[in-house]
Amino acid sequence: MLSARDRRDGPPAEGAAAGLQGFAVDKTFLSSLKGILLETELALTFIIFICFTASISAYMAAALLEFFITLAFLFLYATQYYLRFDRLNWPCLDFLRCVSAIIIFLVVSFAAVTSRDGAAIAAFVFGIILVSVFAYDAFKIYRTEMAPRTTQGLSHEEGGLD
Repeated sequence: MLSARDRRDGPPAEGAAAGLQGFAVDKTFLSSLKGILLETELALTFIIFICFTASISAYMAAALLEFFITLAFLFLYATQYYLRFDRLNWPCLDFLRCVSAIIIFLVVSFAAVTSRDGAAIAAFVFGIILVSVFAYDAFKIYRTEMAPRTTQGLSHEEGGLD
């Protein structure tokens, strides 16, 4: 009969961290432009969630949902776990996340500012800042990942600039 030691394929695992080796965080991603944008979006959605919780609790679900979606994308990109799902078009999903967040936060921010509460006005200001961050993120995604590439080797005659 085989013992537990004989059935092991590799060396013994060291602690609980050995089971999480697939979730190693890429620290270079967190300091890259995309990582900083995702972290900024995450922080601003949390601030807006707190402002809505303090003033108008009807709008806090939108901020909380966007917080969790942004957290999921940050986790997937930072651990490079998204590479395991190669059938999904990640730039397109990220672009749609940004566009939907722009629409949601524009509507919610302008609806919140109609109540003259101080926390709602703060949520409006942070919402407009967050919309600009999401718009920049969407622009960068479109320019780097989705825009059709132009050919670099066009000569003067082929370009039609006579």
